[in-house]
Amino acid sequence: MTDLILTINAGSSSIKFALFDAGGADELLRGQVDGLGTHPRLTASEGHRRIVDHRYGADDGPADHGAALAAILSMLREHRPDATVVAVGHRIVHGGPDFEASERLDDTILARLQTLCALAPLHQPHNLSGVEAARAAFPQAIQVACFDTSFHRKHPWVNDTFAIPQRFYDEGVRRYGFHGLSYEYIVVRTRELGLVEADNRLVVAHLGNGASMCAIQHGVSVASTMGFTALDGLPMGTRCGQIDPGVLLYLMTEKGMTLEELTTLLYTESGLKGLSGISNDMRDLETSDAPAAARAIDYFVFRARRELGAMAAVLRGLDAVVLTGGIGENAASIRHRILHDEEWLGISIDDARNDGNAQEISADASRGKVYVIPTNEEAMIARQTAAILQGLPTAAPA
Repeated sequence: MTDLILTINAGSSSIKFALFDAGGADELLRGQVDGLGTHPRLTASEGHRRIVDHRYGADDGPADHGAALAAILSMLREHRPDATVVAVGHRIVHGGPDFEASERLDDTILARLQTLCALAPLHQPHNLSGVEAARAAFPQAIQVACFDTSFHRKHPWVNDTFAIPQRFYDEGVRRYGFHGLSYEYIVVRTRELGLVEADNRLVVAHLGNGASMCAIQHGVSVASTMGFTALDGLPMGTRCGQIDPGVLLYLMTEKGMTLEELTTLLYTESGLKGLSGISNDMRDLETSDAPAAARAIDYFVFRARRELGAMAAVLRGLDAVVLTGGIGENAASIRHRILHDEEWLGISIDDARNDGNAQEISADASRGKVYVIPTNEEAMIARQTAAILQGLPTAAPA
């Protein structure tokens, strides 16, 4: 039998998974179950070879995360009959102020994480449902929580606090930052590739349906565009990004909106979807002739340029920029619009390299380097889970 690590990233309507060797270094298989509750589909690949692509019928598909994990387990038994899952690593979006590194899960920690569901309502409940399903499916395996917030726990106080009475900060009302697993992977990967030195001033832009930027120095996060929840900062697929809190007071007092209505508005009806009235998918907007689609893209680009300048100001300069995430990795035209005329920051891009999706898209004369690097949260989860298995430290690299 072969000992393996399974990684799970449970979302609202999907579970992404990957299978790694017990050392967390080699990815053997990856896939997902999406369309939970509507039209479930199970896909899996070994490298570039698709080994499973199963669309369920209306009545025979997994209806919840537990059933989805059972389907994944059945598939793994068929394609990896000699595998023994010795540990399951979970992406947990919110770790609150207490968790600075990944943790082996037990009932006490799970209870603490349940209290944070209100801070990440789109993600945390489903993350924890995935944990419960995995505990039932793999009762002998170690369950490990890998937090999206841990990478940002070394922020200076001035970046983490809000200008409200200190007692709220002491109670945990502070800026946490998210996408930490992605950022930590990019730090590790750029060093592995020899692209970024340990003391470089680096801005990473994770641009996708969820979007944020992070300022990193000496491998440590010193600022992030996201805050107390995953709503702040850049506009996203369906989330608003930065908004004047007075708007929310107005909507409550003058429009009579309830807490539930505001939550729905800010998390699922705003961002690119709300601005365009068409779609939360940048690909749809780029191919649309609708003026509202163009305005939504304009706003996304404007805010990205603004936040890039803010992150550079925190770092007092730039040595490198990395773009990642679905938009950052694939949308050359959006990269161009964000990064053109940024010579004042010391960066300029080569249009041919950018259009060709090269790893380095900066121009030869650019002082700062610009890279496009695919993120791999599953790989980071596997590394952290392997470290727990081996009794090694799991804090972010410095």
